[in-house]
Amino acid sequence: MSQSPYRTYETERLILRPTNESDASYILELMNTPKWLKNIGDRKVHTEEDAIKYIQERMLPQLESLGFSNYTVIRKSDGVKMGSCGLYDREGLEGLDIGFAFLPAFEKKGYAYEAASRIKQAAIEDFGIEIIKAITIPSNTASQNLLEKLGLKFQKRFFMEGDSEELMLYQWEAESD
Repeated sequence: MSQSPYRTYETERLILRPTNESDASYILELMNTPKWLKNIGDRKVHTEEDAIKYIQERMLPQLESLGFSNYTVIRKSDGVKMGSCGLYDREGLEGLDIGFAFLPAFEKKGYAYEAASRIKQAAIEDFGIEIIKAITIPSNTASQNLLEKLGLKFQKRFFMEGDSEELMLYQWEAESD
């Protein structure tokens, strides 16, 4: 297997590497957790083949065009895939969106903050991104709290075009000199 041309990041407890087809079974599990379905929505990923297709069509093209996308979050101590974190060029949203999701067993342990902090740092230092956005649903207070802890500030409530669910938009902007 050849070495990926894309960066992998580390924190004290975590490895964040670009998601690839070898993550299909974990992606299938993550995208069908009750919290994913409630907070993010059904992405119609119901088999491992669906997961591979989703990775190939939704994650890898952005990685190839922008150099970043979705990262699989792996615990260093045992190599377990725990969650996802990344920067997304989301259709219907101007700018880049930071997002995160973890399997239920790994919630409320600081992993999401640790991963998202590292991805935010990479966005600024490695990719020169000066504005980072995030969207969440009003009932997802855990996500809202994490976004605020990351330094993003609530901007407004809005609806994505063609979507009936109200969303909350958060944003972080680099200080201009």
